[in-house]
Amino acid sequence: MNSFDIRQKFLNFFKKQNHTIVPSSPLIPAEDPTLLFVNAGMNQFKDMFLGVEKRSYTRATSSQKCVRAGGKHNDLDEVGFTNRHLTFFEMLGNFSFGDYFKKEAIEFAWQFLIKEIKLDSQNLVVSVYKTDDESYEIWHKTIGLEKERIFKLGEEDNFWQMGETGPCGPCSEIHFDKGSGVGCKTKHCDPSCPCGRFIEIWNLVFMQYDRQSDGTLKPLKQTGVDTGMGFERLSMILQKKDSIFESDLFEFLLNKIEKLTGKSYAKSNADAKVVFHVLADHVRSSSSSIADGGSPSNERRGYVLRKIIRRAVLFAQKLEDGDLFPKLAETFIDVMSSVFPNLKTNKDLILNVLRAEVEQFSVTLEQGQHKFFKYVKENKKTKQKIISGEQAFMLYDTYGFPPELTQVMARENGFEVDMRGFEKEMAKQKAQSGKKEKGGKELVSLPDSLETEFVGYDLLECTSEIIHVEKDGKFAWVVTKQSPFYVESGGQAGDHGWITIEEHAYPVKKLFKSGMGDRPAIAAQIVLEKDKESQVRVGAQAHCVVDNFKRENSTKNHTATHLLQAALVQVLGPQVKQAGSQVNDQSFRFDFTFSKSLTKEQVEQVEQIVNQKIQENLELEIFCTTLHEAQNQGVTAAFGEKYNPECVRVVKIPGFSSELCGGTHVSRTGEIGCFKITSEVALASGTRRIVGVTGPESVKLFQQSFATVKL
Repeated sequence: MNSFDIRQKFLNFFKKQNHTIVPSSPLIPAEDPTLLFVNAGMNQFKDMFLGVEKRSYTRATSSQKCVRAGGKHNDLDEVGFTNRHLTFFEMLGNFSFGDYFKKEAIEFAWQFLIKEIKLDSQNLVVSVYKTDDESYEIWHKTIGLEKERIFKLGEEDNFWQMGETGPCGPCSEIHFDKGSGVGCKTKHCDPSCPCGRFIEIWNLVFMQYDRQSDGTLKPLKQTGVDTGMGFERLSMILQKKDSIFESDLFEFLLNKIEKLTGKSYAKSNADAKVVFHVLADHVRSSSSSIADGGSPSNERRGYVLRKIIRRAVLFAQKLEDGDLFPKLAETFIDVMSSVFPNLKTNKDLILNVLRAEVEQFSVTLEQGQHKFFKYVKENKKTKQKIISGEQAFMLYDTYGFPPELTQVMARENGFEVDMRGFEKEMAKQKAQSGKKEKGGKELVSLPDSLETEFVGYDLLECTSEIIHVEKDGKFAWVVTKQSPFYVESGGQAGDHGWITIEEHAYPVKKLFKSGMGDRPAIAAQIVLEKDKESQVRVGAQAHCVVDNFKRENSTKNHTATHLLQAALVQVLGPQVKQAGSQVNDQSFRFDFTFSKSLTKEQVEQVEQIVNQKIQENLELEIFCTTLHEAQNQGVTAAFGEKYNPECVRVVKIPGFSSELCGGTHVSRTGEIGCFKITSEVALASGTRRIVGVTGPESVKLFQQSFATVKL
C-alpha cells in the first residue's frame, strides 16, 4: 500500500465515523508563543480542548505537518543515525471535543489497524499510564488483549503534554513488536526500552487536564481525545521496510541524490547512508517551513530552521555536490505539491531562500572546519578528546557553526563538546551586549470567567459597567462589560483614549487582552489618584472614549498595508507573502518574503499602483464568513494570525485585494490621502521590510521628490 493511499484511507475511515476532515495547519504556530513549530496534530485544536473555542463539530480528523527540531520535542541530533527519527513528519490523528472518550478511541484505533489496513494483531502490544486502570481494563476486557501484551509505564512514556503548559493527560500507546529476536533480547524488554524491538505507531492521548505555569494539573471543563499516529512509521510497517527512509515517502528523494552525486544508496556503508537520510529529512522540514512562512535567522524558530539547513550543508559536502540541497528541494516540491499545494505556490521563494542560505554558509564552512581540526589537533596533545566551551563558542560566533554542527563533527572524530562551557560563553555575550531574554508574562493575571464585548468596530465611545479592577501600586487595570478600545493585534497598535468615572477622566496608559475565546477580557490601565481611588471600583459606570485622531491615522495605515501587499504581488510575483506588520498612527511597517532588494523602478511602480487605487476611491467590503468559504474565494491569510474556521473577517478592496484581517480600516480608499515608501531593507535571508507613511506626511515627501511645474 503506497503512502498516498494510506493517508486517504485513514481520513476516510474516520469520516465514516462522523469525524470532520480538517486540513493541516501551517507549521508556524499562530499566536502561540509556547511553540517554535507545530509539533502535534492537536496544536490547532488547543483552544477547543481548553473549552474557549467552539466549532460546528465535536469530532475531527487530520493529517498534520509537524516539525520537532527545537524546544521540548527535539529529534534533530538523532536524525540520520536511527531508522525512525525525523525533524519533519506527518501525524495522522482523530480528535474528540467533549464527545467520546477512552473506550471509543481505543475501539476506533483497533478497528482501523486490524480491519481496515489488516495488521496482524499478534504483532501489536500496548502501553498505558501506570495509574490508568480504566484504559487497562478496556484493552484487556473489551478488546481482548492478553495481560502480557499490556504494559503499565510511567509519566515519561505515557503522559502527554504539548508544552510546559496547556492541555495534557494520560495516554495509551500502540506498538509494533518486531519480535524477541530483535533488540536487547532480555526477558523483561518492554516498549520503554530503546533497543528498537518495539516501534510506537499510535498514541492515544486522553485530555483531562490543563497544566498551569506552576506545574499543577487543573481539570479541563470537558474531556477530550487527541490521537497521533506516525504516518512515516505506519508506511514503513505496511510496506515491510526496516527503515522509514526505505518507504516510498523517501525513496524518490534517495533516488534523486543518487542521480545528482553518482553514489549508490544500496551500496553505501552505514556512515554514507546517514548522509542520504539527513538530506532527505532536512529538505522536507526546511522546504515545508519556508512555505509556511518560516525564515532563517538567528532567533527562535528562525535559528532552528537555519540549523537544519546548515546541518544539511555540512553533510552534503561529503557527497561532493555544492548545489545538492536546493536541487533536492525542487524534487520534493514537485512530488509533494499534490498533497501540500503551498509548496508549488512558494516554489521560487523556497529555492531562493535555500540557495542564499547554502551560499552564505558555504563561504565560512571551509574556514570553520579548518579551525575545528586545528582544535582537534591541539586537544589531542592534552589527551582530552573534548572541544571546550570556548572553542565551540568561537566556531559559533565567528564562523556561524551552531553547537549541534560542532557536536556532529566532534562525534565523527571521537570527541565530545563541553556544552555547559558553551552555554556559559553564550550567557557572557548576552550580558555584555545587554540583551535579555524576552519574557512571555502577561501584564496582569485576570480570572478566566471575565468577558468583554468589543464594540470598537462600530463605536468610538460607550458607557459600560466595570466588572473587574486589579490594583497594582499607583496603577489600576479596569475591565468593562463593553469596550471600544482596540487592543494591539494583527499588527495594528492598540488605541489611545480616556476612561471617565464619576466625571473624572483617566488617560488609558496600556491595553491588553486576557483569554483566548471569542470574547476575551479587555483590560485598560489607568493611573490611580489618591483622592479619586474609591471611584475605581467594580459596579461603577465607566465612559470609554477612543482617541479618534490616532485611531483614524492607524486605520489609514492599516488599509495601506493591504494595498501594498497586493501591489507587491502584482510587481514581484505570487511568491511574495506577508511575514509580519506593525501599524500605528505615525507610520506602517510591512515585512514580506522576497530574496532580492527592490530596484528603484520597482519601488516607484509599487507606489504608483497603490496611489492609483487610492485615487479610485474604492469602497471597502468588510464581512464575516467561514474560513473554508474565504479560501474558496482566494482570500489571503495574514502570516502568524489564528483564525476560527467557523467565522473569519474578510477585508476586501473590490477588484484588487482580499484578506483575512482584524483591525480597523477606512470606508473608502480615498480616505487614505496619499502613500509613500520611506525605506526598504533586508531583515534576513528571504525576508525584507518596507516602512512607509500615508496622509499629509506622505504628500510632503512627494512634494520634495518632484520639481515645481510652472504654468
